[in-house]
Amino acid sequence: MLQKSAELWIKRLFLICYDACAVFVAAFCALWLRYEFAYRNIEKKYLDRLWKCLPLLIVSAVLLFALFKLYSSLWAYAGAMEVFNVTVACVSEGVLSIGIVGLVHHGVDTPLPRSFYILYGGILWILILLSRFAYRALRSFADWRQYRKEQRKVLIVGAGDAGNALIKEIRNSRHLNMNIVGVIDDAQSKIGGYIHGIKILGDRNKIVDIAEKTGAKEIIIAIPSASPGKLKELLDICKQTNCELKKLPGIYQFVNGDVSVSNLKNVDVNDLLGREPIKVDLTSILDYVSGKVVMVTGGGGSIGSELCRQIASHNPKQLVLVDIYENTTYDIQQELRNSFPRLNLVVLIASVRNTKRMDMIFEKYKPDIVYHAAAHKHVPLMEDSPNEAVKNNVLGTWKVVQAADKWKVKRFVMISTDKAVNPTNIMGATKRICEMIIQTYDKHSDTEFVAVRFGNVLGSNGSVIPLFKKQIEVGGPVTVTHPDIIRYFMTIPEAVSLVLQAGAYAKGGEIFVLDMGEPVKILDLAKNLIRLSGHKPGDDIKIEFTGLRPGEKLYEEMLMDEEGLQDTENRLIHIGKPIDLDEEGFMNQLEELKSYVAEEPDDIREWVQRIVPTYHPQI
Repeated sequence: MLQKSAELWIKRLFLICYDACAVFVAAFCALWLRYEFAYRNIEKKYLDRLWKCLPLLIVSAVLLFALFKLYSSLWAYAGAMEVFNVTVACVSEGVLSIGIVGLVHHGVDTPLPRSFYILYGGILWILILLSRFAYRALRSFADWRQYRKEQRKVLIVGAGDAGNALIKEIRNSRHLNMNIVGVIDDAQSKIGGYIHGIKILGDRNKIVDIAEKTGAKEIIIAIPSASPGKLKELLDICKQTNCELKKLPGIYQFVNGDVSVSNLKNVDVNDLLGREPIKVDLTSILDYVSGKVVMVTGGGGSIGSELCRQIASHNPKQLVLVDIYENTTYDIQQELRNSFPRLNLVVLIASVRNTKRMDMIFEKYKPDIVYHAAAHKHVPLMEDSPNEAVKNNVLGTWKVVQAADKWKVKRFVMISTDKAVNPTNIMGATKRICEMIIQTYDKHSDTEFVAVRFGNVLGSNGSVIPLFKKQIEVGGPVTVTHPDIIRYFMTIPEAVSLVLQAGAYAKGGEIFVLDMGEPVKILDLAKNLIRLSGHKPGDDIKIEFTGLRPGEKLYEEMLMDEEGLQDTENRLIHIGKPIDLDEEGFMNQLEELKSYVAEEPDDIREWVQRIVPTYHPQI
């Protein structure tokens, strides 16, 4: 406290000394200006008279300035009121100087030139304002320089209309901590020119060099019209830098005038698929779902929730969402209510393993179409709890299938997995049994039972992408099980769209196989995600190989040797030929499995292997 008080008085003393000097300078400059900047032309009598008056002028000025609070104002925040006080104080000092000079030189006619008093007050006003506002200006300049140092250096790719709008917003906003260091554009006619004062430094081939020279930390791609293929080419170049990448989401936002920093999104691995999004025949889906009561089990999960979104957009008569996990179910319930306020939505918390509960739900709502997405799908967790995999996946599916058969559901679509083909883990083996249940019941039921088999889905719960992102956020390491492990990938909306269309194609008994495109190495996926986050793989973020997890294969298959492929109207949807099986023997095995798993045995894998001969557990 005492230290602050001492600092305050030191500042005031400094200002008083400055003001005394300012009075001295203002007084003699007034005479100098009066004689047209020729000091030798000033009459000596005026200089002598001014010297005699100077002490009183200094004292009067300091007192006036104190009266107008020029020594107690916070000049770091000075504004219009402080300017007004300085002006009135200096005008008052100019008027008062007339009396002071007249009093000191009483009886002398014109002791100083009449213009002196006006010039004196004006020069003093300038000097006092400079002293008070120079501090604020210097502080603002220092803050600005520090702010510029702390600003994130940004490189903009695209000097078109979207880039122009984005640069304008960044330059005009005081709240965006961005410093645009350059623009990239492939148009040779634009290179070397300027856009809002920012130079267009080169084309895409110079991105890496320019990013290094400018010290850019972030690259924003402002080309909303770029096709996925062109975007991938651009990203392949950008990811060679250590910059974080962002982009404008799409051309529709530009058309709507929504080009804004707030609309920027991080580039993600989906953009590196480098292909056009999979399109489906929306008309066939609309005709198939519209006006129907549709039930989705596992509706709170990654696939189930997206199924609900897309079904809701196709005007069902009623959407019945069933799930055992209340948290994610509540989230999708609120989302659907907000997005589709007219949707007839029923949300139920229930276990597919509860026979009576399933029967009551089917009896009450009588669904026309059922999408069965409820399942335990996490491979390593199910390896540790194989009995639960059997109870939920096999018995749960069986109970829902029985209810669908009993209450005459028109069509039943089960979500399966490529891990059901020659399975090495209990999760895949249980899914293969589910496929066998579907095909068996289809032959003896009015309900059309089908299964849809696909691989990994980008961003789904338990997938590698959310795990990698979390690991990168904490600085690594990013864990990959094996350097050669590969997987087929598809986005959640793409997979679900194909599931819906496969359901529209169904006639009963089919196992639909989705074309997942080219397989992707998980190691490449990890490296790309690290680069997209603005880091360098191996240097900034380490990659560790942890070894294959229990039940995990280096690669997945979509078909068993016995199955052949039959094409559909959609080249991305194929039908696997049903495999003949001993239905009576299979149903007896299911009954035995049902009784045996209730005893929590240690050898459930052996029983599963009897039903699925292609199952070869790794442990």
